[in-house]
Amino acid sequence: MLPDDAWAIVTSCTRALAEARLKAVGLAAPVLVTADDVRRGKPDPEPFVLGATRLGVDARRCVVFEDAPAGLASARGAGARTVAVTTTHGAADLRADAVVGDLSRVAVDVGVGGGLVVSAG
Repeated sequence: MLPDDAWAIVTSCTRALAEARLKAVGLAAPVLVTADDVRRGKPDPEPFVLGATRLGVDARRCVVFEDAPAGLASARGAGARTVAVTTTHGAADLRADAVVGDLSRVAVDVGVGGGLVVSAG
């Protein structure tokens, strides 16, 4: 499990909808950035820059998991590394540092010095 200060949800939906969806699956995000929090949404970098800021880190130290071209463009614009998930778009439509079919084979662990290590197997 990730430490609470190590992850955020950055979504293009409204806060009310995001909170309803998270409640439905029993998930509480330590940081939640929604369309209500930004002036310019994805593909602008603002949502991911804000998410990183709220986590207290530079966006260039973040890894973003995204399933949409606009979200990947937003993350790249913020300087984050990207992992595309092909659950809503095909791999050919997703420009990312890595591409996975889904998150079932992705692992995120705390590494030496407290950084996170992302691997896909």
